[in-house]
Amino acid sequence: MAGDDRSRVSGASTGPDSAIEVSNLSKRFGGVTAVRDLSFSVPRGQVTGFLGPNGAGKTTTMRVMLGLAAPDEGTALVQGRPYADLDDPIRRVGAVLESTGFHPGRTGRGHLRLAARAARISPDRVDAVLDQVAMHEVADRRVRGYSSGMRQRLGLAAALLGDPELLVLDEPANGLDPAGVAWLRGFLRAFVGAGRTVLVSSHQLAEMAQTADRLVVIDRGRLIRDGPVGSITSAVAREVLVRSPEAARLRAALASEAGVGVSAGGSADVLSVTGMAIERVGEIAAAEGIVLHELTAREASLEEAFLHLTGEQLAGPPVVPPPPGAGP
Repeated sequence: MAGDDRSRVSGASTGPDSAIEVSNLSKRFGGVTAVRDLSFSVPRGQVTGFLGPNGAGKTTTMRVMLGLAAPDEGTALVQGRPYADLDDPIRRVGAVLESTGFHPGRTGRGHLRLAARAARISPDRVDAVLDQVAMHEVADRRVRGYSSGMRQRLGLAAALLGDPELLVLDEPANGLDPAGVAWLRGFLRAFVGAGRTVLVSSHQLAEMAQTADRLVVIDRGRLIRDGPVGSITSAVAREVLVRSPEAARLRAALASEAGVGVSAGGSADVLSVTGMAIERVGEIAAAEGIVLHELTAREASLEEAFLHLTGEQLAGPPVVPPPPGAGP
């Protein structure tokens, strides 16, 4: 994965290499604080995954970025400016926050032509974006007959009309079948491969582990972790699985080391060891003359890391998302 090896729980790096900069952002709806003193940055030329449980504040943060809601404190800059101050924003930022709002009686092609006309974009772009999202075969069907996955692709096509430098996508894989999810992954990687930038929220953690370069994890409106994917998964202790015909003796030898956890690994001859490097497990076994039949290190999955990180932050009632249409 691209990016450095640092991770952080607060603060945002700023500068010309950031496509989005969120600084000390807070947003309240009545007595509910949806986003609380949130800071992070989205580097150019990468896919940044935006993760958090339901009600964590992801969609609210994206709405503030796109000028659909006003912050109570802090800033959210896109391409170095508030979204409202961008010149010709549709050519700078493409966004999909929901795959609704399509007229059911209009064709997909008709929807895109209307959107292009409204944005003063050449109608030639319609065929170009239909090619990009692989929708030519269904472009002349009415939207009422579209599956949820087709609607997602149509929303993405509309976001691409201005040939933007940056995509902001909220759950774009919803409704896609496995082939569609694989297609989306390839599309996003190709998009950043051309020097562009993506911020994408998703609950599909295994997919984000394959797609994203960096991750921003939030919960209860606060930043929990921000960094390359590897730095997020390494936040959870690695597990070493060891199989030995002398498991009981090995367990006693390993447990004598400070900070080490040893538990049964699913069968009588297997141990699960945490808090110790795999090399050290082998050294202790060798020093004690204990025979090993298997010694394996297991990295935490992104799902395990995500549940671990957000589980540590659970406190108080969940944040209630804003009502539809809530604005500044």
